[in-house]
Amino acid sequence: MPMPPAENPPAPAVLAAPTPPPRAKILGIPLAISDYEEVLDWMDEMIATGSRGYVTAAAVNLVMLAREEPDTLAATLAATLAVPDGMPLVWALHALGHARATRVYGPDLMAAFCARAAVNGTPMYLYGGRHPGGSALLEERLLERFPGLRIVGCSSPPFHELTPAEDEYEIELINASGATVVWVGTGQPRQEQWMHRMRPRLSPSLLVGVGAAFDFHSGLVSQAPAWMQRNGLEWSYRLSREPRRLWRRYARYNPLFVMGFARQYLEHVSGRGSDR
Repeated sequence: MPMPPAENPPAPAVLAAPTPPPRAKILGIPLAISDYEEVLDWMDEMIATGSRGYVTAAAVNLVMLAREEPDTLAATLAATLAVPDGMPLVWALHALGHARATRVYGPDLMAAFCARAAVNGTPMYLYGGRHPGGSALLEERLLERFPGLRIVGCSSPPFHELTPAEDEYEIELINASGATVVWVGTGQPRQEQWMHRMRPRLSPSLLVGVGAAFDFHSGLVSQAPAWMQRNGLEWSYRLSREPRRLWRRYARYNPLFVMGFARQYLEHVSGRGSDR
């Protein structure tokens, strides 16, 4: 007796990407109204559902650069999530009525995720560092701090615009590593432009731009004391350590941010503006 034709196996369920935390715009850039736990839970859900996106820890510098550079604006707006990395951005969100907003500082977000990943085995890749071999030193320090962490690859790209061949080489390394998260520490806005350009070609679920976190966690650059961070004075500490590299950034963009947000706030209280 002939056997009935076998039924086609059901197609695997496609899991919907998780909804990111709510956001509000500061000078045109949507920033998360959230906290570390909510952002970390969302990142875990992105990985669990096989979704793909990229995250930036946005500082005032990035927000202001986005107002002047079309490539930076496009890369920042295309981010799946931008979190407020600096206290001035958190204070701006509070001024617009978003009392729940908290700082999600890139280095602390990275450390908190590593603590989780050391338990659940999430494979990670390290891409960046301002110093040759910086990512390898970071790997060593993270493994000391978080036993059980799975770092499946690292690279410190040269500090110039990568050639197509160099891009291709990095893409192959990352895709072959089996990582589900790539930490990107090449500085703003370079890392945002790189994530925007490379997102369609990279297989890991998440690319996360954390700026100076590589240098901080590797011990190459010291972090501001906690009290300075809480009071929005981290910029002055960093300026005192690297004046030649940073003075132009802070001298230009800090006053421009204050003036720009003052205009946004006045429009907000008069009912003529929107922070959504």
